[in-house]
Amino acid sequence: ALYKSGVPTGGSTSPNSRDSRSRLPFILSKKERKKMSVGDVQPLSEQQVQDLQDVANKMRIHSINMTEAANSGHPTSSASAAEIMALLFFNEMRYTISFPKDPSSDHFVLSKGHACPILYAAWCEAGLLSVEELKTLRKVDSILEGHPTPRQNYIDVATGSLGQGLGVAAGMAYCGKYIEKASFRVYCLMGDGEVAEGSVWEAASFSSYYKLDNLVAIVDINRLGQSQPTALQHDMETYRKRFDGFGFNAIVLDGHDIQAVYRALQTAKATKGKPTALLCQTLKGKGLPDVEDKENWHGKPLGAKEAEKARQYLNGQIKTHSKINFDLPKIVHDTPTIESLAMHLSEPPKYKDGEKVATRKAYGTALVKLGKTNTHLIALDGDTKNSTFAITYRDQFPDRFVECFIAEQNMVGVAIGLACRDRNVVFCSAFAAFFTRTFDQIRMGAISQTKANFVGSHAGCSIGEDGPSQMALEDLAMFRTIPGSVVFYPSDAVSAERAIELAANYQGVTFTRTSRPETTILYKSDELFEIGGAKVIRQSDQDQVTVVGAGITLFEALKAYEELAKVNIKIRVVDIFTVKPIDKKTLLECVKATGGKIVTVEDHYPEGGIGEAVAGALSEETGVRVHRLAVTGIPRSGLCHELLELYGISSTHIVKAVRELIR
Repeated sequence: ALYKSGVPTGGSTSPNSRDSRSRLPFILSKKERKKMSVGDVQPLSEQQVQDLQDVANKMRIHSINMTEAANSGHPTSSASAAEIMALLFFNEMRYTISFPKDPSSDHFVLSKGHACPILYAAWCEAGLLSVEELKTLRKVDSILEGHPTPRQNYIDVATGSLGQGLGVAAGMAYCGKYIEKASFRVYCLMGDGEVAEGSVWEAASFSSYYKLDNLVAIVDINRLGQSQPTALQHDMETYRKRFDGFGFNAIVLDGHDIQAVYRALQTAKATKGKPTALLCQTLKGKGLPDVEDKENWHGKPLGAKEAEKARQYLNGQIKTHSKINFDLPKIVHDTPTIESLAMHLSEPPKYKDGEKVATRKAYGTALVKLGKTNTHLIALDGDTKNSTFAITYRDQFPDRFVECFIAEQNMVGVAIGLACRDRNVVFCSAFAAFFTRTFDQIRMGAISQTKANFVGSHAGCSIGEDGPSQMALEDLAMFRTIPGSVVFYPSDAVSAERAIELAANYQGVTFTRTSRPETTILYKSDELFEIGGAKVIRQSDQDQVTVVGAGITLFEALKAYEELAKVNIKIRVVDIFTVKPIDKKTLLECVKATGGKIVTVEDHYPEGGIGEAVAGALSEETGVRVHRLAVTGIPRSGLCHELLELYGISSTHIVKAVRELIR
């Protein structure tokens, strides 16, 4: 039988397997087996099956030993995936331990990151890690963290926040199929609990839409979650229908049957025009006596007694205790060579004095200029490209644009996948407000050491009539918290183009906040900008107050400058440009020149925005008064100028704040 229930032929059985396996009823009909046939592919020999079963059980023992040494971890979640990992690492995947991140090697994403002991065990059996290194799991001076991170040279992305792996894997697969046109395949191992996450189905929809037949999603359906059984437990038919409905070649199989997993992987390779999902019916804690398929064993070591019992049992199942040399498939070296990811504008910004251009439009212009100088720039959007102006890049370079539709979480995951192994520079655009739902993906991207750039348009209440659901008023705060991030807030089209150029060359996460209203050109085309560099655009020796703004509020500050000048009150106006890192040096110079008085004004909520960034930068200075103007309360629909006035960030309110400070 290609797939069957019952105890796997050639597989190990533990003392309590029979009762638990009797609850695994799925059997394919002859017609279904024929449909899943892969032609003349020969089954594995008995010796191959035994060798793979042996390495699976060795990996179970490693998982037990390392979690016992750490006194924490997930041995039962690892045990359920042992046969799957054995087939992937010692029969299916093309890789080399001398260069685990070879661009042409197959990609593996452990979405169920808590099961990393089985991953580390696989790399140990492959010869990359030593047994002694495994015992350092979760130690502060070890690279073997409690969930995978790229601190390990064989890990592409950090995982552990469940539901995200398939989106990243889809990005890798898209890169292989459409960008690099390479032979590598992508495998993503998920847990059954995480399949409840909506992000999984966003990724599934994307994968089938783009016919990613180089992608294999593997679900370890071991029935048990963290605190109770999963919603579907072993309802395999429902799992099959769901993945089938999302356009996958959905295969249900016994995940502990070596031959069944092998044949399913061969079927996946033979499947064209759609991704494959291997829905593996397994048991949590498989092969661990008195623990297998039992509740309340998630995320804890077995303890000395149970660990020893499991070791003895598993060692009794192993036929070859010495190292087994597997004949791995060879890498096909057909990924293109990347000379450089350095980016620069093909020409300087070109605008007329006094011209009005929205910074969101300048974003599209800048992308095209960058794309002309480097073919490795990939832009993604979530069906807002005609508003974010990513459509400008799509029209110029359609083969380097990825439409992700209204699925922003998956868009971020796909972008992180595309950027893996330093293959591309990626830009994701959407309404800035909609990035709030992607915060976990962005946070995990930072842990993954990704080089991903995010551009959020329609910032603040200045967007006007669309109302508060479309107004980004939390975005600066969100992106400022990302470790190592840069947050740009350009005020005109010239600075917007330069911000995008700087972002493209930054090694880490960036966010550029663009505005919907058209704003007047402030800078010459040859103006130099740098990360962490503010611009003083109005100043004199008689300045009494420093006013800091960005985007639409910078122009309100300039209006206030003109109004106050009429009554001989001089203010210094600062364009912050980057909210993070903030230009502390320029701020200190300005505030000292204006007697310690400073006003910040922003189209953002008070928490986490420009005002708090400025206050934080000046917090160690004595004699400084920071008056913060920001949107307080949930806005409503209205005209731009009406809302700026209503929510206290117009030129009128700046004038009032300045007068109060100098009173």
